[in-house]
Amino acid sequence: MGVKKVGLVQIGDSFGGQYYFPYSVGLLVAYAKKRLGENSGVEFSTILYKREPVDDMVKMLLAADVVFYSVYLWNYRVSLEIARRVKLANPKIINVFGGPQIPEKPGRMESFLRNASHVDVASYGEGELPFLRMAEKLGDGNWDGVPSVGYLGKDGAFVYSEPSETVPDVNDIPSPYLSGVFDGIMAQNPGEKWQGMLETNRGCPYTCAFCYWGKKTERKVKTFELSRVYDEIDWFSKNKVEFIFCCDANFGMMARDFEIVRKVAENKKGNGCPNAFSVQNTKNSKKKIFELHKILNESGLQKGVNLALQSTNEKTLRYIERSNIDNKTYGELQKMFTESNITTFTDIILGLPGETYDTFVNGISEVILNGQHNRIQFANLEILENTEMAEESYRLRYGLKTVEARFESHHTTLRGEDGPPETHNLVVATASMPPEDWVRAKVFAWMASLTHFGKLLQAPFVLIHALGGSSYRELIEAFTVKDSSRPVLTKIISVFEQKARDIQAGGGEFSASKEWLDITWHSDELAFINVCVDGLLGEFYAEAEGLLKQFSVGMEAKYPGIVSQAVLLSRSLLKQPFFSQDVEVRTDYNVWEIYNACLKGGEFAVRKGDFKVVVDRSSQRWESWREWAQKVVWYGYKKGDYIYSARGK
Repeated sequence: MGVKKVGLVQIGDSFGGQYYFPYSVGLLVAYAKKRLGENSGVEFSTILYKREPVDDMVKMLLAADVVFYSVYLWNYRVSLEIARRVKLANPKIINVFGGPQIPEKPGRMESFLRNASHVDVASYGEGELPFLRMAEKLGDGNWDGVPSVGYLGKDGAFVYSEPSETVPDVNDIPSPYLSGVFDGIMAQNPGEKWQGMLETNRGCPYTCAFCYWGKKTERKVKTFELSRVYDEIDWFSKNKVEFIFCCDANFGMMARDFEIVRKVAENKKGNGCPNAFSVQNTKNSKKKIFELHKILNESGLQKGVNLALQSTNEKTLRYIERSNIDNKTYGELQKMFTESNITTFTDIILGLPGETYDTFVNGISEVILNGQHNRIQFANLEILENTEMAEESYRLRYGLKTVEARFESHHTTLRGEDGPPETHNLVVATASMPPEDWVRAKVFAWMASLTHFGKLLQAPFVLIHALGGSSYRELIEAFTVKDSSRPVLTKIISVFEQKARDIQAGGGEFSASKEWLDITWHSDELAFINVCVDGLLGEFYAEAEGLLKQFSVGMEAKYPGIVSQAVLLSRSLLKQPFFSQDVEVRTDYNVWEIYNACLKGGEFAVRKGDFKVVVDRSSQRWESWREWAQKVVWYGYKKGDYIYSARGK
C-alpha cells in the first residue's frame, strides 16, 4: 500500500506578531498517532498555521494523499481557496473540512458540499474519532462507518453519518504539547513567538442562543486529569510561551480551578512564564470569581476581569436563554474588585433580539452607574453556524437582519491581498432596533468608549452625575448630536456614523490603519489617535466644556468654575507622548478627591479651598506617536489605562 501522507491546515491570525499553536489539529494528530501506532503507514505533515501566499501553501500540500482543514470564521474562505487550488493541481487529493464552521444539519451540510465541490468530506462536532477513522481507511478511500461526517458518494447521492461513536474519555486524547506534535513547527520557525491554548475541561452546561459551546457538547462537562494540565503548564513555561488562553467555557466552576491558577502563578514566579493567563468566568458565582481573580491579579497574570453581561434587558436575556449575573451580584462584584484595585471590564452585545435603542443605552448607563468605569467591551452580534440563532425560524421570529460583512479581529496585523477576505454574518438591525436605531446605538457605544472609558471626559462626567444628577446616558448622548458650532465633535460623530453604515453595507467591524501600526483598531481608538496627532485636543476640550456647562447650570451656580476645573484635570491626566515633567493642577474645589471617591463608590463632601493635584508625567514617557499609539492606546484598551497617576496635595 505504501505510506499515506496527510496534509494539515489550521490557519490563524497574528496577535501582536504572535501566533497560537494550532491546537485543534494538534489534538487530532496526537490522538491518531496514539491509536494508529508506530507502523501505521500514515505520515502527518507539519501543520500550516499562518497565512502565506496561497500558492505557496498549496505547493506544501501537493505531496499529500489527503488534506485536513480546521475551519472557523477567521480562516474559512482562505481554506476553501487553498482546497480549490489543491484540487486543480491534483484532483486525486482528498480535501476534508472540519471545525465549528461546518454545518451539522444534513440539509445544510449537503448544500455546503454541493456548493464547494472541491471539498470531498465534511466532519462536524468533535473531530478526534472521525479523523482517526478516516486515517485508518486511507488505503481504500471508503468512508463507511466513519462517524459524524457527510460526503457525496460516487453516484452523487449525499451520505450522512450520525455521531454513532465518540471518545469515551477525553483523557484518552494525548496532549499535543506533551506528545511532541508541535516540535516540528517550533524547529522550523525558531524566531516565532507563540501563544498557547489550555483546555482543562470540555463542555458547557448553558445554552445561550448565540453560542455553539453548550449546544455541541450536549451540556456535559468532561475534565482532563490535573496531572496533564500541570504538565502542559510546565511545558508552556519551559518553552517561554508568555500568553495562555484557557479555553474552558466556565473557568472557576470547579474547585480544582483554584489549584490550576496557583500552579500558573507559581510557574510565573519561578521563571517568568507564562506572563498572562486569560480565562472566561463561570456564571453567577460571586465568591469564586473574586477569589480566583485575586490570585491572578496578585500574580500579575491578567489585564482585567471580564464581568460579562451581554445585555441588561430582561426580555432580551429570556430570548437568548442567557443566565446572567443579576444587577445586585454585579454591583457587589464590581465593588469588591474596585476596593481591591482589580481592573474589570464588561461585555455588551449590540443587536440582540428584544433590545431597543433605549434599553441598550440605558443598560450602558446602568452598568456605569453600578461602578464600571474601566471598560465596556462592545461586540456586534454575529450569527454562528449550528447555533439556535442560525435557524431561520429564530431569525424571522425576532426580525434579525443580517449582512455578510468582512471579518476582522481588533488589534490584528492587516492581511495581505492574496486569498479571499474572510466574512461573517453580522446582525445590523432587528424588529425592535431598526437600521437607523442600530446606527444610533453603535455611535453611542463608540462615544461612550471615547469619552468615558477612554478617560477623555470621565472626571467631568462623574462629577456632573454626582453633583448635578444628570444620567450617564444624558451626558454621553449629548456628544452624539452634531452641531456646526462644535466642528471637532461633529467630525468625530460623522466618522462614527459613516463607519456604522459601512458595517451595515458589509464593511469590517474595525478601522484598518496602515499608518498606525498596520493593524485594525476600534473606531473610538482611532478617533482618539487622530484628535491627538492632528493637534485638535485643545479644541476638543473647549467644545466639550461648553457642552457640559449646558448640563450644569444649577451646579455651576452653587460651585462656580467646577466644570471647567474638572475638564482641565481630565486634559492634564490624559497620557500623551513627549512629556517628561510632572504638572501641578490647581482647583478651587476637591475635584480629584470627589472623582476618586465616586469611582470607588464611596462617600464624599464638596469642599472649597486651594487644592493641588500633582500629575506624574515623568515616570512613563513615550518618544513618538507610534510608541504612544501602541503602548497607551492599544495596550491600555481593556483597562482603560489612558491617564497618568496623580496625587492630591
